[in-house]
Amino acid sequence: MDIKQNICPKCGRPTEEGLCSNCRVEETEWMICQPRVQCTQCPTCGSLKTGSIWTDSHLERESLIGELAMSGVKLHEDVEDIKVTLSHHDPTPNRTSVKVTVEATLYGIQVEQSCNILIVWIGEQCDRCSRLSGNYYAGVIQVRADGRKPDDWEKAKAIEIAYTVEDSCQNSGDRLSFITKTEETRDGVDIVISSHTIGESIAKEIKNRLGGKYSRHPKLIGEKNGKQVYRITYPVRLPKFRRGDILEIGKEYFELRSNESGNMKLFDLQNGEIRYVNENEPARLVGNVLDSETAFVAYRENDTFGMLDPKTYVNIECIRRPWLEVTEGTEVRFIRDREKDAIILLG
Repeated sequence: MDIKQNICPKCGRPTEEGLCSNCRVEETEWMICQPRVQCTQCPTCGSLKTGSIWTDSHLERESLIGELAMSGVKLHEDVEDIKVTLSHHDPTPNRTSVKVTVEATLYGIQVEQSCNILIVWIGEQCDRCSRLSGNYYAGVIQVRADGRKPDDWEKAKAIEIAYTVEDSCQNSGDRLSFITKTEETRDGVDIVISSHTIGESIAKEIKNRLGGKYSRHPKLIGEKNGKQVYRITYPVRLPKFRRGDILEIGKEYFELRSNESGNMKLFDLQNGEIRYVNENEPARLVGNVLDSETAFVAYRENDTFGMLDPKTYVNIECIRRPWLEVTEGTEVRFIRDREKDAIILLG
């Protein structure tokens, strides 16, 4: 056996090849620390800036300090079984001194080393908060209705849809797509938005969920970096008929349950079945369930029952619908078709 291959040339200890583990550790700079790490953070929302890019951060301060401190530490690729201990204090409001202690195994030898890293905190308002504080907007979605005013439910639903789209944009990383504000007007609701991307998405989703149609009306407001800048108005026109409307289509009565993507979901007040009809189908508006009246059921005989008109107290004989459960002594809702002098049972 060659003796030179079994003795460390530096300390003379036995070794399988080359330097022994202790000497290799002594000659290896296994932990390198930057003395200073800089962090630019938005004081309003906590977003972090890397280079010129802002990103959302949901880290607590302790976790952020640890992450920043370790970003300034570089360990040798052969280091194993790493255990890190951190302790820190704030010498000034915008400085954090972190002591980093690393225990590990290197070439089979237990090693330990500490260093101090200074985190410098820089406060800067992020791109999103800057736009929010300046009431910046790129467009307005105007939710209106065809031949009527949107009701409270439709206005609330449109706003709910808008914020759902905003959440989707934010979760996908589109920080600059947000809702600046919402405002109820005499004719509906206005949704002020920060980008054309979110404006298009909200207008389209409201149309899909509530029916109707929308259009775009761009207006040139100037130039930025040699490019023309437009502010876009998105008029959203909800359908002529709303949820809860009682419609006469053909010679039958229906209750409008919803209107999505141009298709009306109707409840057949004759047989209780669900039907889908295009929103452009000719229909006559009789009223809305919000206008319904309540009558006392005086008697029932098989499929016939009598109810007292709450205005005239005259007994009105009605035929019970298959979907409608009627019991003597209870109440039943109805609406009047004044054009045809008819009673429409609602249940």
